[in-house]
Amino acid sequence: MATFRTAIYAPRPTVAGIEVPPEIIDELGAGKKPAVVVEVGGYTYRSTVGVMGGKSLIPLSSEHRKASGLSAGDEVEVTLTLDEAPRVVAVPSDLQGLLDSDPAATAAYEALSYSRQRALVEPIDQAKTAETRQRRIEKALESLRG
Repeated sequence: MATFRTAIYAPRPTVAGIEVPPEIIDELGAGKKPAVVVEVGGYTYRSTVGVMGGKSLIPLSSEHRKASGLSAGDEVEVTLTLDEAPRVVAVPSDLQGLLDSDPAATAAYEALSYSRQRALVEPIDQAKTAETRQRRIEKALESLRG
């Protein structure tokens, strides 16, 4: 666990993050891009440290800014803890049923990183109509079958 003070970094109005000092990255001891649990201003979320322009940054999405009440430039105390819990994407039941009957697609899905699994599942979950949902499921299966 590592704690430090910083200001919310926002190079553009729609982009914000938390800059992590190099000594904090070293203290965490898990490489340059560790998965972390972020506690900032009494708000907690899971993320991954990224590197942009030579700076180590943790993204602070508009959803997290709204939920935490934080804005660009706010001075905050940040506590980072290594996130060693597995990241699991909840597969919609209709997609899971089709994966269960297609071992090759299942193997391809399981080989994807957490981020890629999420990118495959989120559009399905966000579909507003049954037709769109079905179309997105078919597209996901096609991409898994290669």
